[in-house]
Amino acid sequence: MSTMPWSAVLFDLDGTVADTIGLILRCYRHTMKTHLGEEPPDDVWIRGMGTPLRQQLGVFGRSPEEVEAMANTYVTLQRQIHDEMVSVYPGVPEMLAALEAAGVPMALVTSRRPEMLHRTLERCDLARYFEVIVTPDDVTKPKPDPEPVLLALERLGSPPADRVLFLGDSPHDIEAGKGAGVRTVGVLWGPFPRETLEAAGADYLIARPLDLLDLRP
Repeated sequence: MSTMPWSAVLFDLDGTVADTIGLILRCYRHTMKTHLGEEPPDDVWIRGMGTPLRQQLGVFGRSPEEVEAMANTYVTLQRQIHDEMVSVYPGVPEMLAALEAAGVPMALVTSRRPEMLHRTLERCDLARYFEVIVTPDDVTKPKPDPEPVLLALERLGSPPADRVLFLGDSPHDIEAGKGAGVRTVGVLWGPFPRETLEAAGADYLIARPLDLLDLRP
């Protein structure tokens, strides 16, 4: 690993580092049932995963006030059930430890707000690996805009973009990474199928976290 060819590695959180998909879908169903009286199909919500919560809820809410009420319902349940429903994906701790041992700087680029982000990192015992964290609170335009990725690169000391990997489970991650000029990695253990990540133009696809260590520019 001393010859690790990448200058930095960036990660999405939900569906990439932490298995939060069950939590997200349970909060979504509860919110829709509470405010709309019905539960639209899960795939409607999954399509928007990787973008900020209120942006997703804007598809369903009939007014800004209803969107805000929906967000409060969602987050209230999330706070209650988070710890019992969140875990780290198998192989992720070993992957991060190998990158750390190789001296590769790492960052999180997430659409999760800071409160629950840090709770997830604590629950999964991963906080120590990320010297930079970019959330929607840090930017004007969140993913899929490249601004969060570009900010992470700046905070990491501006490594050459073509020597940086960005791992994500959604096409929104791939779009943000490509817009920032970094190499993109679609992870196949999240909720999006291979064909969706291929269509988004991911430079690499990996089926297991440790497969990352075999990637070369």
